[in-house]
Amino acid sequence: MGRIKEWNPENKEFWEKEGKRHAKRNLWISVPTLMLAFIVWQIWSVVAVRLNDIGFAFTDEQLFTLAAIPGLVGASLRFVYTFAVGKFGGRNWVVFSTGILIIPTLGIGFAVQNPETPFWVMLLLAALCGLGGGNFSSALANISFFFPKKEKGTALGINGGLGNMGVSVVQFVTPLIITVGTFAFIGGEGQLLPNGQEIWLQNAAFIWVIPIIVMTIVAYFGMDNLPTSKQSVKDQFIIVKRKHTWIMTILYVATFGSFIGYGAAFPLLLRSQFPEYVALAFLGAFLAAAFRPIGGWISDKFGGARVTAYVLVVMALGAFSVIYFISQQHFVGFLLSFLLLFMAAGAGSGSTFQMIPIIFPVKEAAPVLGFTAAFAAYGSFFIPQLFGWSVSTTGTPITALYFFIGFYGISILLNWYYYQRKNAEIKC
Repeated sequence: MGRIKEWNPENKEFWEKEGKRHAKRNLWISVPTLMLAFIVWQIWSVVAVRLNDIGFAFTDEQLFTLAAIPGLVGASLRFVYTFAVGKFGGRNWVVFSTGILIIPTLGIGFAVQNPETPFWVMLLLAALCGLGGGNFSSALANISFFFPKKEKGTALGINGGLGNMGVSVVQFVTPLIITVGTFAFIGGEGQLLPNGQEIWLQNAAFIWVIPIIVMTIVAYFGMDNLPTSKQSVKDQFIIVKRKHTWIMTILYVATFGSFIGYGAAFPLLLRSQFPEYVALAFLGAFLAAAFRPIGGWISDKFGGARVTAYVLVVMALGAFSVIYFISQQHFVGFLLSFLLLFMAAGAGSGSTFQMIPIIFPVKEAAPVLGFTAAFAAYGSFFIPQLFGWSVSTTGTPITALYFFIGFYGISILLNWYYYQRKNAEIKC
């Protein structure tokens, strides 16, 4: 463990004899660390909506700002995290980026117990939750070095997909854990809701303290730094000059950007359109995360460009279907259409990431994975914003969905022209 001196996964003898076991060990440690990162990134979204119920007096504008900041910070940090693996080493960065999550987790747990906590402190804690958002770029860049090209799609799909599960996990676990005084020994009295029910909102954060500590230790002793991953930031930065970096960024924004953006907006859409069913909000993120490794695996078998093409068509049809059922105020149709969108977006996240290691050489593929993920993460901010604009100006989210359909159409054409047609520049 620690540092491997030689690494050549494309050599079949090396891969079967030694490479595979190291790669799989690092992958299965990376998965829970990335899931914890997504959990911390999304904690604030489930905590912020409860603050005024337990005695805080923030304005709607302040609450929106608190909810938006983790998305903005997380997406921005991905650009930094993209190049961190090459600079510091994979194991070293996973240990650091996982361990530092303890700061916002403990901070939130103590801050929510005092309604006099000033807004600037809450804003700082919300920003620190963005640390979890950055981890995705470094985690997938790191794992991409471990696997041969023929298995990268599956490996990246597993790491990204199960890691993405953190979004649905935190949405599902939080309502349950805040109803019991499990962590009262750390600090804390319960808080009374207006209806007289007692909750312990600090549990939403405290429950993740021990897992963060455990996985930081496991990563330190169980993961490896690879000699092939080391490169300067300047060497990595060459990717911004590559045309295909920007084309793949558009495709990944269309897929993963939709997943994370719809994940953030879906609870609000349910609340506005079908408020009695808002408890089902976690289903979307869960299915998207579950379909990501499936998309990567199918792409390894049949080609990422082909899978991406089908996915984008399904997403466009799904969006049209959502529009229809919103206009009909038909809940079952709305839910099934949106879940289809989530599943397609998840599969597309896996298929587009499978394409990148095919298009780029190993040294460039890792930073491209992180770079595209950084741009796509802004979907967690802009998609809810666009839905909000659509509802406030037209009274319905339908206008926003037409924008998304147009974007999917552009993405279908780019994917076909550059990667799928008979005379495409790169067939993948």
